Amino acid sequence: MSLWLRRGAPSTQTRRVKYDNLDYSISRHEVLVCEEFMGGDRMSSIGKEFMERTKYEYLGESDQDRGLPQPPLELACPPEAVPIDLPKIEQINVQALDLTVAMEQRKTVRKYRKESLTLEELAYLLWYTQGVKGVNARPVTLRTVPSAGARHCFETFLMVNHVTGLTPGLYKYVALEHALIPIDLEPNLIEKMTHGARDQIFVARCAVVFIWTAVAYRMQWRYGERAYRYIHLDAGHVCQNLYLACQAVDSGVCAIASFDDDELNALLRLDGREQFAVYLATVGKI
Repeated sequence: MSLWLRRGAPSTQTRRVKYDNLDYSISRHEVLVCEEFMGGDRMSSIGKEFMERTKYEYLGESDQDRGLPQPPLELACPPEAVPIDLPKIEQINVQALDLTVAMEQRKTVRKYRKESLTLEELAYLLWYTQGVKGVNARPVTLRTVPSAGARHCFETFLMVNHVTGLTPGLYKYVALEHALIPIDLEPNLIEKMTHGARDQIFVARCAVVFIWTAVAYRMQWRYGERAYRYIHLDAGHVCQNLYLACQAVDSGVCAIASFDDDELNALLRLDGREQFAVYLATVGKI
C-alpha cells in the first residue's frame, strides 16, 4: 500500500483519519488516497499529481517576485573554447518557400541520403530554431521562436555526422554570437548518441542531430514549479520551426522523445537536474 496526499479546494475544516493504526488530522482540502499500485499505475499517478500541483493556485512567490537577479540569458562558454563563426542569416541563400506549402509538405522522415549539409544550411536551421534577433532592456532575448515570458531556457547541442567543414562530433550553439563551439570530437561519438537514443538506427545515418537541453532555473526564476510545463511547451515550438525550415533546404526531420535520459545527459556532460535533455531531432538530406 502507498499513501498519496492530494489537495483539492481550500477549506479551514479538518477531519480525523486513521492509517497504520495512527491518527492524522487533515483539512478537507487534503484528500487522503490509499491505493495499491503496480508498474504503470504509479507513473500515471505521478503524472496526474504533477498536473495538479503545478496549477497556479499552488504556486508561491517566484524568485522574480522576490527581486532576486535573473539568471544569465545564455550559459557562459568554457574559457578555452574557440568559437566557429557561422554565416549570418542575411548572407545565406535558400529557396523561397510558401509557408502554406511548407506546412502541407511537412512530414517525419527517417530515411536520409548520405549527403552532407553545408555549413550555410546548418546555420540557417540554427537561426530559425534559436536565433537571437535582439536583446531588449529587461533584458531578455528576442528570438525566432516564442517562449513563455521570453525566458528561452534552451541550449542547443548538435551531434554532427555529415556537415561540410565540420569534424564529426558534439558541438554547442552559442546563440548570442551565432557561433558553434566544439564540445567533444571523439571518433565514433555518433554510436554513443545512437545508443542513448534507444538504438534508433536512423540517428547514426542522419547528417546532424539537434539536441535541446533546458536550463531549468532560467524558466523557474519567473514561473516556479509551473516552469516545467512551459519548458516542454517551448520545445514543441522550437522543433516545429525545424520541421518547417528544413523544407527550404531539401532536408527531412524526425523528432525524438524516446531516449535514455541519464545516458544522454552524461554524454552531453549535464547534471540531469539543473540542465537536462528535453527533445531531439535528426536532420538529413532527402
